[in-house]
Amino acid sequence: MDRHPLISPSELHERLRSRPGEAPLLLDVRWTLGADDGYDSYLQGHLPGAVFVDLKRDLAGETTESGVGGRHPMPTVDDFELDMAECGVDNDRPVVCYDDSGSLAAARCWWLLRHFGKYDVQVLDGGIAQWKAHRYPLESGIRLVEEGDFSVRRGNSRVLGPDEARMFAEQGLLLDCRPADRFRGENEIIDPVAGHIPGAVNVPARSLTDENGRFLPAEELRRVLEAAGVDGETPVATYCGSGVQASHVALAIAIAGLGDGVPVYIGSWSDWITDPQRPIAQGDHTPTS
Repeated sequence: MDRHPLISPSELHERLRSRPGEAPLLLDVRWTLGADDGYDSYLQGHLPGAVFVDLKRDLAGETTESGVGGRHPMPTVDDFELDMAECGVDNDRPVVCYDDSGSLAAARCWWLLRHFGKYDVQVLDGGIAQWKAHRYPLESGIRLVEEGDFSVRRGNSRVLGPDEARMFAEQGLLLDCRPADRFRGENEIIDPVAGHIPGAVNVPARSLTDENGRFLPAEELRRVLEAAGVDGETPVATYCGSGVQASHVALAIAIAGLGDGVPVYIGSWSDWITDPQRPIAQGDHTPTS
């Protein structure tokens, strides 16, 4: 079953309370770049029944010494299938992902599950902060879960390599989802080379959520995305630094009703710069209205 991409705290609470036999599996995907505190936060308090998902271990492959593939490479089919099954994911049970970072990490989980054929997956809008704001219950400690029967199937979203990303920039629309200063080549403190893929248009992921980490209303998302050239017809793909914020913007496009299964260049900028022959642009190339 293909569900709306988002679920509100009140909707989720009602599903958990009134229909326990149909309750979704909750995946806690808390993660912060450069920090390994997601699991500690999970132990201190999480949604009832939630299972912790480690972005680096479960939602990414092994990094290479050369950096090819990016900071968070695409996981292999076998590894992803095994990791999700160990997290309790079933083929026929709905999944809800959440985090505490404006749904950045949760969106990565959402996009990967759908890429591998799991369509009954949603993101908790506003994450655990909004759950707490509604004063809904939490639990602490480790949550043991039975292994699921998740098996990979064909999805409707593609993983792009650098050549395909360049093609979208030249012949379609390639969205760079990093903050504007990093897109322009300023204040680059994560990657060793600053700039962006020539022809890309900047739509920062965090510009699509409000101060409480909730996605903007669908009509507002459409306005922002249409200003960037996303019209539901032009081929569009996303990238960022390592495929996390890119998944978030792919989610926003789906919420806005402007495209389902948006391709993501998972390796993103951290992969692009591993080949010194690839061109680099700096400065602005952003929506004008």
